[in-house]
Amino acid sequence: MVSKKRLMATLATSVALAGAGYVTVNQVVPQVSIQQTVKASAINDYIAANNIKPVSIQNEEGTFSQWFGYANGVGKPIGIVIHETATPGASARNEVTYFNREWQNAQTYVHAFVDANEIINIHNTDYGVWGAGHTANNNYVQVELCEVNTTDEFARSVSNDAYYVASKLIQYNLPFTPGVTVVSHDDISKMYGETNHNDPVGYFANWGYSMSQFDELVGQYYNNLKNSGSVDGDGSSTNGGGDDTNNNTGNSDVVGVTQVNNPNGSYVPIYMFNEDTGLPEKQTVRALANNTPWAVAETKTFDGHVYYRVSVKEWVMDTYSQYSAF
Repeated sequence: MVSKKRLMATLATSVALAGAGYVTVNQVVPQVSIQQTVKASAINDYIAANNIKPVSIQNEEGTFSQWFGYANGVGKPIGIVIHETATPGASARNEVTYFNREWQNAQTYVHAFVDANEIINIHNTDYGVWGAGHTANNNYVQVELCEVNTTDEFARSVSNDAYYVASKLIQYNLPFTPGVTVVSHDDISKMYGETNHNDPVGYFANWGYSMSQFDELVGQYYNNLKNSGSVDGDGSSTNGGGDDTNNNTGNSDVVGVTQVNNPNGSYVPIYMFNEDTGLPEKQTVRALANNTPWAVAETKTFDGHVYYRVSVKEWVMDTYSQYSAF
């Protein structure tokens, strides 16, 4: 959160499923913290159920005249910082206008602003900005999420924000690693001690949302963009997993939790159902950390195995799952 904004003191009270339990597949010994609360995200489910798609990124050059490379060099950020504006009702265009006019007085600037309708990138992300203290400024792409007024606007805005983050990870060939390559301003404050802001934690909590749930959405988009070039995996469906063909005996709406573990490996594979064939396909970029709990909103039976949906479109097989219904 940049200097013109108020401090957000509200802590998140609605923690999501264990988004920190995602790991990249090439990690041999994932070092993750396990969140014990496993409430599924109503916002992410709303995005899927309403077929919400992110908008395109608009690139335009702003007025920020400080051109400096990152610590590792020009075009080499190490991750993305998530901010929120703390300016209720101000659109991305409003914020762009303000910062282009006032950055020299405010001594702050970020790469992009996102709301329910637009993603506006105003500084080349190959270069740093002034948004979160010296260390973060010299290492991270930084994006501001605008405050909105309705649930639908919030869902659309975080969808747009997640898409921006996922696309920047891919642009710079960065892995999706929550808390490392995708961090909140709150994380930055705790990591480096150069700022005392905790956004977007308080704002997310106002909508019953959390960074873990946002990470879930970023990871979904990241996987799909890398695998197919589309945020929904094939450019069409958003219902979370395939039609009922090819031995798929159907879905059942359940609420429960599964403890996942792979006794023969260092991580638990996750699957996505191909929308055209209905076949489960193992993901090669992301996996789940061993011995982590995950919320389950739906089950699907395929070829003698039960699959449990642990995010918008990702499933874990019963081979690696100890499921308990609520």
